Amino acid sequence: MLNFTRKLFGSSNDRVVKRMRPLVEKINALEPDFVALDDDQLKAKTAEFRQRHDNGESLNKLLPEAFAAVREAARRALGERHYDVQLMGGITLHEGSIAEMKTGEGKTLVSTLAAYLNALPGRGVHIVTVNDYLAKRDSEWMGRVYAKLGMTTGVIVNGIYDEERRAAYACDITYGTNNELGFDYLRDNMKYSLADMVQFGGRPVEKAGHHFAIVDEVDSILIDEARTPLIISGRTEDRTDFYKTVDTIIPHLNEEDYAIDEKARSCTFTEEGNEHIEELLREHGLLESGDLYDIENVTTVHHVNQALKAHKLFKKDKDYIVRDNDVILIDEFTGRMMPGRRLSEGLHQAIEAKEQVEIQPENQTLASITFQNYFRLYAKLAGMTGTAATEADEFAAIYSLGVTEIPTNRPVQRVDEEDELYRTAKEKNKAILDAIEDAHKTGQPILVGTVSIEKSEVLSDLLKSKKIKHQVLNARYHEQEASIIAQAGVPGAVTIATNMAGRGTDIKLGGNTEFRVAEWLQAEQGAGREPDEAAIAAKTAEIQADVEAKKKEALAAGGLFVIGTERHESRRIDNQLRGRSGRQGDPGRTAFYLSVEDDLLRIFAPERLDTIMRTLGLKEGEAIQHPWMTKAVETSQKKVEQRNFDIRKNVLKYDDVMNDQRKAIFEQRIEFMNAANVSDVIKDMRAQCAEDLVTRHIPPKAYADQWDASGLQEAAKSYFNLDLPVTEWAAEEGIADEEILERLTKAVDESYAERAADIGPELMRRIEKQVLLQTIDQNWREHLQQLDALRSVIGLRGYAQRDPLNEYKTEAFSLFEGLLDELRFETTRMLFNLRVAPSAPPAAPTPPQDIEARHIDPATGRNTMDSDPGAPPAGRPRSPLSSRAAATALDPNDPSTWGRVPRNAPCPCGSGKKYKHCHGQVEA
Repeated sequence: MLNFTRKLFGSSNDRVVKRMRPLVEKINALEPDFVALDDDQLKAKTAEFRQRHDNGESLNKLLPEAFAAVREAARRALGERHYDVQLMGGITLHEGSIAEMKTGEGKTLVSTLAAYLNALPGRGVHIVTVNDYLAKRDSEWMGRVYAKLGMTTGVIVNGIYDEERRAAYACDITYGTNNELGFDYLRDNMKYSLADMVQFGGRPVEKAGHHFAIVDEVDSILIDEARTPLIISGRTEDRTDFYKTVDTIIPHLNEEDYAIDEKARSCTFTEEGNEHIEELLREHGLLESGDLYDIENVTTVHHVNQALKAHKLFKKDKDYIVRDNDVILIDEFTGRMMPGRRLSEGLHQAIEAKEQVEIQPENQTLASITFQNYFRLYAKLAGMTGTAATEADEFAAIYSLGVTEIPTNRPVQRVDEEDELYRTAKEKNKAILDAIEDAHKTGQPILVGTVSIEKSEVLSDLLKSKKIKHQVLNARYHEQEASIIAQAGVPGAVTIATNMAGRGTDIKLGGNTEFRVAEWLQAEQGAGREPDEAAIAAKTAEIQADVEAKKKEALAAGGLFVIGTERHESRRIDNQLRGRSGRQGDPGRTAFYLSVEDDLLRIFAPERLDTIMRTLGLKEGEAIQHPWMTKAVETSQKKVEQRNFDIRKNVLKYDDVMNDQRKAIFEQRIEFMNAANVSDVIKDMRAQCAEDLVTRHIPPKAYADQWDASGLQEAAKSYFNLDLPVTEWAAEEGIADEEILERLTKAVDESYAERAADIGPELMRRIEKQVLLQTIDQNWREHLQQLDALRSVIGLRGYAQRDPLNEYKTEAFSLFEGLLDELRFETTRMLFNLRVAPSAPPAAPTPPQDIEARHIDPATGRNTMDSDPGAPPAGRPRSPLSSRAAATALDPNDPSTWGRVPRNAPCPCGSGKKYKHCHGQVEA
């Protein structure tokens, strides 16, 4: 019935496409007017459009003329004219939706339409690509179109300096990868001046920010890569003694104190164990107040759990070895050592303490964000891909993005055959080899898609045994990938590609003229020859004629033959591979070869599948080929997609809690940096501190004999650096807490006014802003540590029949309230206790230098910001920080023996105060 209704009335997508047709006709009607303009008149249109927009004309009203201008600019700059379906793609992007366009339909050119129109307000447009090569290529290629219209183009790639980044963001249209844009956002929010923030591009605050982004390969970036967050981390304070103390506790535990689940590779304390560990922690001075699972002890609990894992789950010479005073992990699958790889969240430090080797400092999260929350910062978001419809629900739920399927410029002539299912991988590989041999004999170009590099190597060896010449794509080198994939349409070419390969470059039948000309030019220059324009033109014509002849051969052979060696977990990846064939109405053929031993079918298909195939009496080498079987495989893929979506959605729910707090902190920082002075904020903080201290020591409606006047007097000394006779005030007959607060506030304000007068108003304003920003950053980093530790243990609340997510929200909110309180007290204390030398005014604070940018590839587990496994990120060298030597004797009277003391740890001098309130007080 649903299919009948769609045929009768059309689908919702058909109605969207139909709605755009009158707008396309309007753009077409304007074409003669823009063709008649000379180059200067065409360029002047941009200034005219901007003026009209400033006068109140909406972008929607400007759209027909703006699109007509871009179409004409592309025709002049590139010799390419936007098709009507490409105009529809541009309209879809402008409306903030995803344009699903088949491979070869010219998505890169489509982006210029919406990018130009949305760049007119002068707030910058970001076009996001999957790698640096595509960012550079597209910015140079499409930059010629924008230049014809008088707009500037910038590109952000790995390894460039802040000045270059700021200049690129200042351009009208900026190309960059998702990783670089995300990390620039995080690094910007660690800066101490608006002028240093690169994504502002020198724009005023009201015009800066995240205006509009177009994401290329939107399914890859917003779904596949969004499984892991972006993290900027730095080394923490040396906590050697803490790890060693925790380590000495574990051997005192009894067997009934913990439970080990080897299958799940987890280790937890029992009820008796919780009581026992609590006693041991108190004995060793690691549990100062409250119970074990109180919120203030969450970090201690986390590290005790890690120490338990280190002792009970990780075995020496099986999970790791100790070599040259270093703990080196062993890969459980290959048995090889993994030097440079370290376990996170303090677990590696716990193993180092257990083995009594030098303990390396932990990496502390300084800033982090998920791709979901980064891209939701944009006021308007759009995307392009060849495969988005299968993930439409996720795009709608997470990003509020709709998906519109844009019709192809020419009808698709590709033949998609039913899947062939074999019993064993050996039988399947033989069938694939036979299919390649048959097609290769006819001169048909062949693209073979595999799910992993290992399986592509197996297939490569089989082809070598048959002496069939072929290319295997290496997914690490994008430029090499693009070159190989560009020539995959040559008659007789056999190309093996993993799922990661071949994005961003079309497979054109007969080959790619531009790539062949570029290769010839590079060879000539390498030989010391520099061809002139006439020689280049002649060679280009020669190559073009050869490509056209080969295209006819490839078309006669049946077009590109795409072979899938197994089904991927996601239908999108299969559709991407399939979409390589049948470009722009070319003929083509696709076929998928499966076996019961494939991971997808082995894990998710019915268990009796192999038995059924035996019962049917299939002989070796025979296959099942039926629409029902294809449908069954698709159902299995849907199950996996739904499971992965649920996992991503659950991770996002937790990150959303932090995201609300992150946005509040980052927005507050920008507000403070933008303000001429923050004296009013400081005054409010000062007044709130005084009120909180009075309330804490003199509770409302409490009797006078319940007052802690001496504690309030000591607190006034600590926070306000004032010796006030609070105990004498409290002894006065009939005095109330309101009057004590009034006297305290008056004394504090007078003291601060004197301090400001001594230092000087201008210098005091600078100091206030710097202290405020530094205090926000320091407390925010400590807060992130607490949230990380909380996140790692909150799942245990599920055993008490409580929802871990709701518990996390409640605890995180309490921690954030504590952060705001600490921020007020710490800022006030620092301003009252610092001393400024007249000859040396305080220098502007600088962000941490020893930092690392990390985004872990969900597929490989590698840091995508590393050029090589284990190497520091390009342009951001890491300097190792050595921990304090264990042999150094700690002298309470000699601060030089204390090493790096955590700010919240007890002061080594023995005063009983926290280090930050004692010897760790800031002086400038």
